Amino acid sequence: MLEKLKDFQAPAVAGLVATVTGMAASTGVVLAAFSAIGATQSQTASAVMVTLGLYGLLSILLSFKYRMPISIVWSTPGAALLISAGTLGHSFEQIVGAFFVCGILLALTGLWPWLGRLISSIPKSIAAAMLTGVIFSFCIAPFKSAETFGLVMALALVVWLVLYRFARVWAAPAAMIVIFGLTGITNPVDLSGVKVFSNLEFVMPSFDLATIIGVAIPLYIVTMAAQNIPGVAIMKSYGYQVPFRSTMISTGLATSLGSFFGGFSVNLAAISAAINANDHAHKDPGKRWVSSFFGGFLFLVLAATAGLTVAYVLGMPREVVLAAAGIALFSTITGSITTAVEVENERLPAIITFLVTASGVSLLGIGSAFWALLAGLVVLAFLNPKTAQTAITSGSKTNS
Repeated sequence: MLEKLKDFQAPAVAGLVATVTGMAASTGVVLAAFSAIGATQSQTASAVMVTLGLYGLLSILLSFKYRMPISIVWSTPGAALLISAGTLGHSFEQIVGAFFVCGILLALTGLWPWLGRLISSIPKSIAAAMLTGVIFSFCIAPFKSAETFGLVMALALVVWLVLYRFARVWAAPAAMIVIFGLTGITNPVDLSGVKVFSNLEFVMPSFDLATIIGVAIPLYIVTMAAQNIPGVAIMKSYGYQVPFRSTMISTGLATSLGSFFGGFSVNLAAISAAINANDHAHKDPGKRWVSSFFGGFLFLVLAATAGLTVAYVLGMPREVVLAAAGIALFSTITGSITTAVEVENERLPAIITFLVTASGVSLLGIGSAFWALLAGLVVLAFLNPKTAQTAITSGSKTNS
């Protein structure tokens, strides 16, 4: 019995690391997103509790059923997109309607392969440039906030840089601890009367065409391009063939279900997937599923204490929360910039995509992410029609 318990020790630790680092690095982005789209503190706590609960349940069920480390998390780039969507004037109920539609699109991707082919046909450079534009303003926030919170930001950046060099997986989480810890000391947050266990708050979705086009579709594209597709690829690199159909259907339906309580995208993990799937989790690939299985239970524990976490982070100055989000997105923007400029013939369309997204332009109530994607594809098709045709063809072959 002792030997069996010892056998599960490594994957359990891997699951703990993956869940804690993922949560610590992304919580600031997610909570800033809910604040930006007009959610109250109680609605935010409810949404976080439901989404974490869904991540836990799906991680447990999918890992156990398929005996592979399938990690389900939220989309940090998607949360960054929501922060920019907060400037469009949509109501929280309309944004929740966009969450519901995004979930339906994710489920349809599992049911109808052509939808997956359509997303894969978007050149990686264009999708990456759109993502870069979405998170750009947050990645410069740590430096902009240095004027007011200079010492805190300087220490956080030093900690991030040192750990990025020697223990990369802990870089962002440690920086978050420095930021929220030191700010909490200098600007104490009043937690009196805060409920540790949140109440669920039902939100009736409202459907608006501009919100669907400007929020739901870009959120779906970002979730697929930055989470699901890389997540499948990372798992494949470790020898696991993710059951794409059942995963997309289950995460899509979970997203739509969670939207009734304010929850947003439920998707495959990308970076934390590697922690659960590599040989540090277990030398035997057949036993690594325990890591995401154990991580799922930890998500359930975190869901139960969502009220306290939400109250603490939202009690911080907004500049600090955005700065923390920016540091958490440093690695993401590094990868997206690299991908955006990787192909010479696609650089100008990618730059146009980035500039339109970063401009924050809004037309007809539709946000910049949609217009940027459209502008990038039009420029690419005009300057390099053969390249555009090749991208569409290769996307079809990849998902056929």
